Amino acid sequence: MKEGAIPDQLNLTVSLRGTHEVKGNYQIFRLTGLLDAFSEPTLRKVIGDYISEGPADIILVLSQIDFIDSSGLGALVQLVKKAQECGGSLQVVTNPRVTQTVKLVRLEKFLSLQDSLENAEKSLKKPKK
Repeated sequence: MKEGAIPDQLNLTVSLRGTHEVKGNYQIFRLTGLLDAFSEPTLRKVIGDYISEGPADIILVLSQIDFIDSSGLGALVQLVKKAQECGGSLQVVTNPRVTQTVKLVRLEKFLSLQDSLENAEKSLKKPKK
Protein backbone atom coordinates (compact mmCIF):
# COMPACT_ATOMS: atom_id res chain seq x y z
CA MET A 1 0.00 0.00 0.00
CA LYS A 2 1.29 3.45 -0.86
CA GLU A 3 1.75 6.04 1.86
CA GLY A 4 -1.14 8.49 2.07
CA ALA A 5 -3.56 6.10 0.36
CA ILE A 6 -6.86 5.02 1.86
CA PRO A 7 -6.18 2.33 4.49
CA ASP A 8 -6.63 -1.26 3.32
CA GLN A 9 -9.57 -3.10 4.87
CA LEU A 10 -8.62 -6.23 6.80
CA ASN A 11 -11.43 -8.76 7.09
CA LEU A 12 -9.71 -11.04 9.53
CA THR A 13 -12.63 -12.98 11.00
CA VAL A 14 -16.34 -12.51 11.59
CA SER A 15 -15.54 -11.02 15.01
CA LEU A 16 -12.33 -9.10 14.19
CA ARG A 17 -11.92 -6.47 11.51
CA GLY A 18 -9.50 -3.68 10.89
CA THR A 19 -7.51 -1.47 8.57
CA HIS A 20 -3.86 -1.32 7.58
CA GLU A 21 -1.80 1.63 6.40
CA VAL A 22 1.85 2.50 5.96
CA LYS A 23 3.02 5.85 7.30
CA GLY A 24 6.63 6.68 6.60
CA ASN A 25 8.75 3.89 8.05
CA TYR A 26 6.06 2.15 10.10
CA GLN A 27 2.70 0.38 9.73
CA ILE A 28 -0.53 1.09 11.58
CA PHE A 29 -3.21 -1.54 12.17
CA ARG A 30 -6.54 -0.38 13.60
CA LEU A 31 -8.56 -3.32 14.93
CA THR A 32 -12.16 -3.60 16.13
CA GLY A 33 -14.06 -6.47 17.68
CA LEU A 34 -12.85 -9.49 19.62
CA LEU A 35 -9.25 -10.59 20.04
CA ASP A 36 -9.80 -14.15 21.23
CA ALA A 37 -9.01 -17.80 20.56
CA PHE A 38 -11.11 -17.71 17.38
CA SER A 39 -9.40 -14.67 15.81
CA GLU A 40 -5.87 -15.24 17.17
CA PRO A 41 -4.47 -17.56 14.44
CA THR A 42 -5.64 -15.28 11.62
CA LEU A 43 -4.42 -12.14 13.35
CA ARG A 44 -0.99 -13.64 13.99
CA LYS A 45 -0.60 -14.83 10.39
CA VAL A 46 -1.86 -11.68 8.65
CA ILE A 47 0.05 -9.16 10.76
CA GLY A 48 3.09 -11.45 10.92
CA ASP A 49 3.20 -11.45 7.11
CA TYR A 50 3.03 -7.63 7.03
CA ILE A 51 5.87 -7.45 9.58
CA SER A 52 7.99 -9.76 7.41
CA GLU A 53 7.35 -7.59 4.35
CA GLY A 54 8.24 -4.46 6.33
CA PRO A 55 8.55 -1.92 7.61
CA ALA A 56 8.95 -3.86 10.86
CA ASP A 57 7.92 -1.02 13.20
CA ILE A 58 4.25 -1.59 13.99
CA ILE A 59 1.51 0.26 15.84
CA LEU A 60 -1.52 -1.82 16.79
CA VAL A 61 -4.47 0.41 17.65
CA LEU A 62 -6.66 -1.69 19.96
CA SER A 63 -8.74 1.18 21.37
CA GLN A 64 -11.85 -0.30 19.67
CA ILE A 65 -11.29 -3.87 20.89
CA ASP A 66 -14.28 -5.07 22.94
CA PHE A 67 -12.68 -8.19 24.40
CA ILE A 68 -9.24 -9.79 24.66
CA ASP A 69 -8.47 -13.17 26.21
CA SER A 70 -5.30 -15.14 26.90
CA SER A 71 -5.10 -16.28 23.26
CA GLY A 72 -5.23 -12.65 22.14
CA LEU A 73 -2.48 -11.75 24.61
CA GLY A 74 -0.42 -14.66 23.31
CA ALA A 75 -0.80 -13.36 19.76
CA LEU A 76 0.38 -9.91 20.83
CA VAL A 77 3.46 -11.41 22.52
CA GLN A 78 4.26 -13.41 19.35
CA LEU A 79 3.87 -10.30 17.18
CA VAL A 80 6.24 -8.28 19.42
CA LYS A 81 8.82 -11.07 19.10
CA LYS A 82 8.34 -11.20 15.31
CA ALA A 83 8.79 -7.43 14.99
CA GLN A 84 11.96 -7.60 17.11
CA GLU A 85 13.34 -10.48 14.99
CA CYS A 86 12.82 -8.29 11.91
CA GLY A 87 14.60 -5.32 13.53
CA GLY A 88 11.46 -3.42 14.48
CA SER A 89 9.21 -2.85 17.45
CA LEU A 90 5.53 -3.02 18.24
CA GLN A 91 3.50 -0.39 20.11
CA VAL A 92 -0.03 -1.10 21.38
CA VAL A 93 -2.56 1.72 21.65
CA THR A 94 -5.02 0.48 24.21
CA ASN A 95 -8.31 1.13 25.99
CA PRO A 96 -9.15 0.55 29.69
CA ARG A 97 -10.47 -2.98 29.08
CA VAL A 98 -7.39 -4.11 27.18
CA THR A 99 -5.07 -2.35 29.64
CA GLN A 100 -6.70 -4.11 32.59
CA THR A 101 -6.32 -7.52 30.95
CA VAL A 102 -2.68 -6.88 30.02
CA LYS A 103 -1.82 -5.62 33.53
CA LEU A 104 -3.34 -8.76 35.08
CA VAL A 105 -0.53 -10.76 33.48
CA ARG A 106 2.10 -8.01 33.92
CA LEU A 107 2.84 -7.56 30.21
CA GLU A 108 2.30 -3.78 30.00
CA LYS A 109 6.00 -2.94 29.54
CA PHE A 110 6.71 -5.83 27.15
CA LEU A 111 3.72 -4.87 24.97
CA SER A 112 4.66 -1.13 25.02
CA LEU A 113 1.16 0.04 25.95
CA GLN A 114 0.35 3.57 24.79
CA ASP A 115 -2.71 5.69 25.54
CA SER A 116 -2.86 7.36 22.10
CA LEU A 117 -1.69 6.98 18.52
CA GLU A 118 0.35 10.17 18.89
CA ASN A 119 2.27 8.75 21.88
CA ALA A 120 2.87 5.49 20.02
CA GLU A 121 4.27 7.41 17.04
CA LYS A 122 6.55 9.45 19.34
CA SER A 123 7.74 6.25 21.04
CA LEU A 124 8.64 4.71 17.66
CA LYS A 125 10.74 7.75 16.76
CA LYS A 126 12.86 7.57 19.91
CA PRO A 127 16.37 6.25 19.28
CA LYS A 128 16.57 2.53 19.88
CA LYS A 129 18.84 1.41 22.73
